[in-house]
Amino acid sequence: QVQLVESGGGLVQPGGSLRLSCAASVYISSFNTMAWYRQAPGKERELVASSNIGGSTNYADSVKGRFTISRDTAKNTVYLQMNSLRPEDTAVYYCNAPWTGSRVGAYWGKGTLVTVSS
Repeated sequence: QVQLVESGGGLVQPGGSLRLSCAASVYISSFNTMAWYRQAPGKERELVASSNIGGSTNYADSVKGRFTISRDTAKNTVYLQMNSLRPEDTAVYYCNAPWTGSRVGAYWGKGTLVTVSS
């Protein structure tokens, strides 16, 4: 009933840019918060960026100033613009939408792979 589909991953050179998209099957205005996570090989999944319904955003220190999360409500899509990419940004990136109400959990996309390499 709720599906998040990431796209836009691929191979990019260090210093390059990439924009990830997360297309939702429901109105994204239904979610108080939407976020991007990533998981590198052998590492825990980490929060990269989040956006709440009030318009505020938060970023991991490692990506601050380089990544931007945004929403296109009309398209029910969340974006992650990634600039000045570094090899350490290589990971599978996941779209995330925490459940509203009293439930604890979230909807997750299946991920899109970003590889930063020469």
